[in-house]
Amino acid sequence: MELSLSSSSLRLYGSTSSRYRKPPINPNKCNFHHTLLFFKFPHTSSINSFSSTTRRTSSLVSNNKHTNKISITACSQAGAAGSDPPLNKVVDFRDAFWRFLRPHTIRGTALGSVSLVTRALLENPNLIRWSLLLKAFSGLVALICGNGYIVGINQIYDIGIDKVNKPYLPIAAGDLSVQSAWFLVLAFAIVGVIIVSLNFGPFITSLYSFGLFLGTIYSVPPLRMKRFPVVAFLIIATVRGFLLNFGVYYAVRAALGLTFQWSSPVAFITTFVTMFALVIAITKDLPDVEGDRKFQISTFATKLGVRNIALLGSGLLLINYIGSISAALYMPQAFRSSLMIPFHTILASCLIFQAWVLERANYTQEAIAAYYRFVWNLFYAEYFIFPFI
Repeated sequence: MELSLSSSSLRLYGSTSSRYRKPPINPNKCNFHHTLLFFKFPHTSSINSFSSTTRRTSSLVSNNKHTNKISITACSQAGAAGSDPPLNKVVDFRDAFWRFLRPHTIRGTALGSVSLVTRALLENPNLIRWSLLLKAFSGLVALICGNGYIVGINQIYDIGIDKVNKPYLPIAAGDLSVQSAWFLVLAFAIVGVIIVSLNFGPFITSLYSFGLFLGTIYSVPPLRMKRFPVVAFLIIATVRGFLLNFGVYYAVRAALGLTFQWSSPVAFITTFVTMFALVIAITKDLPDVEGDRKFQISTFATKLGVRNIALLGSGLLLINYIGSISAALYMPQAFRSSLMIPFHTILASCLIFQAWVLERANYTQEAIAAYYRFVWNLFYAEYFIFPFI
């Protein structure tokens, strides 16, 4: 009934003047006022010139009085059922908060920590205790807080760049205020440090704080090390490669009552992921070339070109996979060669294929984004297989 009445009203205003055309109605904000707009008459100064129109309108209202009541009732019911403002605010904040955390980095951090904990426990199954579960969970929360702090403070100082490169991020999109973002990043840092200091001792706390410091100088002026390509990717490689893997493994062994000792698999994953983090550091700027050039951010992608950096990243990853296969061949006592060799061969083949797809697509923005997502999927895959190699 609402559609029938609106249609008639539209025809009516179409026969008068564009000055009196019905404004668009937001279906999510349907209310009595919007329904009355269907029957809004011209201004009194125009009554004489629109008298016939007014009579037709009055007749329409009179003949459809019952219809109007149903229309207003239905509209009110739709508004009541369609949206609850407090609930909408909660849903909107949840969505903005999740985008603020940069989910692909959260997955990498969570998967890496779970993988290393699992490996340490499998190496010492006789020391596993249920009480370690809570400690492991608190460590995971602390790592997610540290990750949230680093990616969050980067968004606070990259609003202008993100409006060009990543307009979907919550601050750039206007879905999260700068004040709220500051509250979140400070809360992440404080909660993370408290958790680590209460559960893992001074050494791990110092490593954790050092990681936060590196994340800060990466984004925050006046240092803002992300302006310098070599320093920027060294920071990323240090935090995501060495600090994460070494720190988590050290903490797990300490929780088991063991002194730290490198094992061949842990030394392998630390080296592998550090190299992989270098690749992520240089390829992460591939989709961002336009905004980086506009704001004079110097990256390898802006200096050397998208194609050259994509080929460089693929080449470094291939070296990583060749090294993995070689380690399994020359150290069969340390690695499960029957799993490690075919797994890395398959991943290397997939990488070559993805690089070929990117070349065939002539490095369009969509193809670059797909390639970068694929690099992260390779990263996840390595942690997924690590406990079993």
